Amino acid sequence: MHKPIPACPQCGLENTYSDGASYLCPDCAFEWPHAGVAAEDEPEAGAGIRDAHGTLLADGDAVLLIKDLKVKGSSTVIKKGTKIKSIRLVPGNGDHDVDCKTGQGSFMLKSVFLKKA
Repeated sequence: MHKPIPACPQCGLENTYSDGASYLCPDCAFEWPHAGVAAEDEPEAGAGIRDAHGTLLADGDAVLLIKDLKVKGSSTVIKKGTKIKSIRLVPGNGDHDVDCKTGQGSFMLKSVFLKKA
C-alpha cells in the first residue's frame, strides 16, 4: 500500500508529485525529501518532556521534587519531596522546561529533578 503524497509544505497546495527521492510542487517549485516527510508524520521516540524516571509529563500534572534545590540568587531551598500541583510545560525555553508555583513563589524547574506524583 502506497503512502499518499502530502500537500506542499511551502504553499499548501495538493498538486504535488514524487520524483525519485523527493517530492515536487509544480505550483511554487518547492522540492523536499521523502525522508523529511516521514520524520514529520511519525512522532519522535523521545518527544515530549519526561520526568527523572522517563514518565511523560503533561500540563496540569502534579510532581514531586527528587532532591533539594537551591534557588539561584537567594538563600531559599525547595526541599526534596515537595509536591507541586498544576505544572505548566514550556518546551524550547532553554533547559528549564517546567513552570510552576509553590508556597515559596513561582519557579522554572528542570524536569530531571521531578517525578510524576
